[in-house]
Amino acid sequence: MHNYIRDLITRLATKNAGRSAYRTPLVGFAQADNPGFARLKEVVGPGHLLPQDLLPGARSVAAFFLPFTRDLTSIHRRNPYPSREWAAAYIQTNELISSICRTLVEELGKRGVRAAWQKPTHNFHAKTLTSFWSHKHVAYLCGLGTFGLHHMLITKAGCAGRLGSLVLDVPLPATPVPAEEYCLHRRGQNCAACVRLCPTGALNTNGLDRHRCYRQLLEVNDFYHDLGFCDICGKCAVGPCALAVPKGPDDCHR
Repeated sequence: MHNYIRDLITRLATKNAGRSAYRTPLVGFAQADNPGFARLKEVVGPGHLLPQDLLPGARSVAAFFLPFTRDLTSIHRRNPYPSREWAAAYIQTNELISSICRTLVEELGKRGVRAAWQKPTHNFHAKTLTSFWSHKHVAYLCGLGTFGLHHMLITKAGCAGRLGSLVLDVPLPATPVPAEEYCLHRRGQNCAACVRLCPTGALNTNGLDRHRCYRQLLEVNDFYHDLGFCDICGKCAVGPCALAVPKGPDDCHR
């Protein structure tokens, strides 16, 4: 079943990419009774849902990462302001993730498997900006990567991309959480490139001012209002960890 889900996500991402393009998706799995899901009420916020809240009888969780291309990442890195291409890819990829999840629910249903999902973004508390279902934390529990200094998940395909996830009522083998840190700063190397790339000062080595960050996202949305709702920035995502697990601070994969 896990191979079927992985193959279906890859086919759907390739077939329905539209104007955006992606590298090979990553897919991981966790057991729904993993104690880590309950701890997300402390790590993320008390309103964070459990897999069983999304789907009574949940047995497992699947998470997937759609990694952006090298070209898109390079364009975004070179542009002094969040690029229009990045903003458009954000909207298109959110639509694709929703389409993938809807198709998975339908196709798995034909096999007698129930599934449920949450939209890829804008599922957070308006005042606290804490998520009700954090795809990046779910993806961490599904073994897709480790967190960077920039508070994003760094996967084997980097952090430049978008995440989605589903809850299933069948047991699936869990993907082990990586034993090593993927973030250079957390490996004790002199990096912190994401802090230098942050255009607002919202990110520093002590943490992230999420409200200051979100004000920047809304400003970008106003700038690209013709595209649709695109509260994005992503400047911190184009450093050494953009496209892979970095070997060193100068590894920007240009």
